[in-house]
Amino acid sequence: MGLILDTNALSAIAEGQPGAAKKFVRSSQVAIPVIVLGEYHFGIARSRHKHEYERWLEDMISVSRVLDVNEDTAVWYARLYGQLKEAGTLIPSNDAWIAALCRQHALPILSRDRHFDLVKGLERLDW
Repeated sequence: MGLILDTNALSAIAEGQPGAAKKFVRSSQVAIPVIVLGEYHFGIARSRHKHEYERWLEDMISVSRVLDVNEDTAVWYARLYGQLKEAGTLIPSNDAWIAALCRQHALPILSRDRHFDLVKGLERLDW
């Protein structure tokens, strides 16, 4: 089964957290949204271990699929955001875009953020 990594999952894998690493290794396809890459690069820029994390991320990207936002994603986002707004359960905007990519590609998300559970049709995996 494939999965999409949220920023906290990417960080957990980088730190060698066993549960997250096990889900990553067992996945047939791993995808990283470009939004997650932006958040992770932001964190790396403030780290004492910047160069180590940059090299690690390059390796991670080489074995993963990077998901870009495109016109189809925008349609998924609009639909999803409308459902969340109507239900009064808005989530952070970056996570709404990540959730739209999950729905677009029909893949679960590996994340500790429980607000993804508010998105209908999205499976969240924890570790």
